[in-house]
Amino acid sequence: MPISDTSKLGANVKIHHPNQVNLYGCTIGDDSRVGSFVEIQKNSIIGARCKISSHTFICEGVTIEDEVFVGHGVMFTNDRWPRATNPDGSPMSEEDWKVVSTRVRRRASIGSNVTVVPGVTIGEHALVGAGAVVTKDVPDFAIVAGVPARIIGDTRSKTASFNAT
Repeated sequence: MPISDTSKLGANVKIHHPNQVNLYGCTIGDDSRVGSFVEIQKNSIIGARCKISSHTFICEGVTIEDEVFVGHGVMFTNDRWPRATNPDGSPMSEEDWKVVSTRVRRRASIGSNVTVVPGVTIGEHALVGAGAVVTKDVPDFAIVAGVPARIIGDTRSKTASFNAT
């Protein structure tokens, strides 16, 4: 079941290797592209003209707006306090936790191997440098990098530097 019939794929969605993805209960907008070894879970929304690169995990509750680039191996999370069991030791089920939503705004770019914690918004035209851990909201047009990610520049600047100081 690499691509479940519960997934809604827009016109001209390109999935390069359909047998190497796991898509279920998600929505993917027109003209978007999905690489190999990507999982997109239920109740996630991918906008139009996005590129989702290989080995990326997009969990339930993530909304990615139009024209967003997601690099290789990006990891989204949706639970601030993950646990395997309840206080009484019983296994947790879907009813025992609440999804915390995350949003990536239009035309943002997320570099390879980024981790995004739940509950943040990555702003329009923002750029997240490779390997960053996004723990708080990223403003529109900001360039962020590091662990935790911090602002190092502005995408509107022609001389934006990627060197964290």
